[in-house]
Amino acid sequence: KNAKVPILGFAAFSGTGKTTLLMQLIPILRHDGLRVGLIKHSHHNIQIDQPGKDSFRLREAGASPVMLVSSHGRAIITEFQAVKEPVLDEELLAFDQSELDLILVEGFKATPFPKIEVYRPSLNKPLLFLEDPSIIAVASDCPLDIPSTMLQLDLNQPELIAVFITQRFMGHA
Repeated sequence: KNAKVPILGFAAFSGTGKTTLLMQLIPILRHDGLRVGLIKHSHHNIQIDQPGKDSFRLREAGASPVMLVSSHGRAIITEFQAVKEPVLDEELLAFDQSELDLILVEGFKATPFPKIEVYRPSLNKPLLFLEDPSIIAVASDCPLDIPSTMLQLDLNQPELIAVFITQRFMGHA
């Protein structure tokens, strides 16, 4: 693995609430003193640059990667030569981990690394942990009838999910 710090994924079918949970968890983890990075897998063409801007015109001219830098932040835009599914281990090589304590990952559900499954029975989707041994817990909005060997987390209590993450991945008791 190319992760230099602990890495934890969130796996679920689209529309289950992965992003919503992450938006609740990240401020809690940051309040606890953790420096948190995130990698999100998207099935859409990413367009963070705007037509008409110099950086957009320079990319159209063929420059890749293009790095935008200001006193407020940095963005690197790389155009891939061929369309291919991203590989998490390769993306970790391009991800600056030097100032992080934890990397959270949304998506990459087929990749084997520790993940929390986000599950809502009301969506009538299958449980992923039954086929994915790298899922370490299931966060659901209601109690599930699953084996006691699989940890259940309450999706409505992100503070307790954050406690689980810091205990499991950061060694905090």
